[in-house]
Amino acid sequence: MKLTHNRAVLLMVAVTLMWSIAGVVTRHLEQARSFEVTFWRSFFTVLSLLVILPLFQGREVFQRMRQGGAALWISGLAWCGMFTFFMLAITLTSVANVLVTMSIGPLLTALAARIFIGHRIAPRTWGAIVVAGCGIAYMYGSQLHQGVSLIGTLVALCVPISGAANWTVTQHAHTQGRDVDLIPAVLIGAVFSSLLTLPLALPFQASAHDLVLLAGLGLVQLAIPSALAVLCTRVLKAPEVSLLGLLEVIFGILLAWIGANEVPGPNVLLGGTLVIGALALNELIAWRGRA
Repeated sequence: MKLTHNRAVLLMVAVTLMWSIAGVVTRHLEQARSFEVTFWRSFFTVLSLLVILPLFQGREVFQRMRQGGAALWISGLAWCGMFTFFMLAITLTSVANVLVTMSIGPLLTALAARIFIGHRIAPRTWGAIVVAGCGIAYMYGSQLHQGVSLIGTLVALCVPISGAANWTVTQHAHTQGRDVDLIPAVLIGAVFSSLLTLPLALPFQASAHDLVLLAGLGLVQLAIPSALAVLCTRVLKAPEVSLLGLLEVIFGILLAWIGANEVPGPNVLLGGTLVIGALALNELIAWRGRA
C-alpha cells in the first residue's frame, strides 16, 4: 500500500483514535477484571494478527519470523510489557493518569538511546525532558498529598519504559544492518502477554458482553492500528509521528470523559499540560529544523 503524505497524516490520526478507545471500552466491562482483561485483549490480538499478517506481508512472514534474530524476540518481549502493563494500569487508575504517563515515552527513549547506544540528545530535548519530568512529578506528588494510591500510575510508568527499551533495541539493530519487522514483533508480544497473564486470569469471569468488547479491543484498538501505524512511519518523519501520536492522549481523555463520565482531576490536567506542551514544542522545533 502506497500513501501520499496527506493520506498518511489522516491515517495516523485515525490510528491514534483507534488506540485511544481502550480506556472508555474498559470502563463498560461488566465482570472481567485486571489480568483477565489483559489476557483476553492480548489473545484476541493474536487471533487478529494471525489473519492480518499474511494479508499484509504474505504467508512467508511466519518463515521470516523464525529467522528474525534476537532483536525481534527482544522487541516482542518489550511489546509484551507494553500490552500487559497498559491494561493493568487502566484497571487500576484513571485513563488520564495512564495516558499522560505513557506520553513521556519519546523522552525516555531519547534517554535510553543516549545511555545505551550513544545517541546525542539535542538541548531542546533535554529541556523537554526536564519540563515533562516536572509535570509527571507534580501529578505524582499531588496524588500522594491527596492520599491516592500510586500503584496504578507506577504500573503505567512501566509502559513507556518498555517502549523505550523496544525502540532502543530496534534502533541498535538498524545501525547493525538488521531492521526489526515491527508487526511480527507485535504478534510475538501479544503471544507472550497471553501466556504470561493466562494463569493469573483464571478462573474466567468475563460475560459474553465483555468478550465482545475485548475482542473489539484486540482487533480495532491494537491489531489494525499497529499494522497501519507501520505503514504511516514509512511516509512520515519521526517528529510528525510523535506529534500525531500525542492525539491519543487527547482523544483518550475526551472519550473517557464523554463515554464513561471519567472527569480528569486538576492535577492531571496541569501536569498533563506541562508534559504534552513540552513534547509538542520539542517535536515542532525538530520538524522546523529538518524543514
